[in-house]
Amino acid sequence: MKTILIPTDFKPESLNCIAELVKKVYPEKLNIIMVHLLKITDSEQELLMLARRSTEYNYISPGFYKAYVQAKNNYADRINKISIEFFFGSTVAAFRNFLDAHQVDSIVLLDDYQYESISKDSVDPLAFINRSKTHVIHLNCNPAIQYTLPKLKPSAVPADLELSNSIG
Repeated sequence: MKTILIPTDFKPESLNCIAELVKKVYPEKLNIIMVHLLKITDSEQELLMLARRSTEYNYISPGFYKAYVQAKNNYADRINKISIEFFFGSTVAAFRNFLDAHQVDSIVLLDDYQYESISKDSVDPLAFINRSKTHVIHLNCNPAIQYTLPKLKPSAVPADLELSNSIG
């Protein structure tokens, strides 16, 4: 089982690459981590509350949640888990620690996608990814691309979302 990190700005389009990703690694099952990178605050009070913080989840649009659940259901036989996380950090070393802690095998870069900041603290994922020395999978996120995958036995996927914060 491979663990793949996909940087996201929580637009539904950032999930369009999953069909191509699943095809590329077939028949291997995947754990997918959808992550948004944020600078770590320098306020002591905010740092103390960071572990309990959930305000970042307000940036996730209902459209993204809908596409997230749809991708989870559509590829339930090929995806073990899709989680949504936030990385808080300002150094490549902290990002590498995040990758190691989550046992990330590869990072997906969407060649035709423009990442947007969702807050003043958002960080361009390319700055960290290019220097992380982690295997990169270049994919197209064009929603017009359709793939036919072999049919496997369907499995039930719980509708609950897996969300967490990661501090680096």
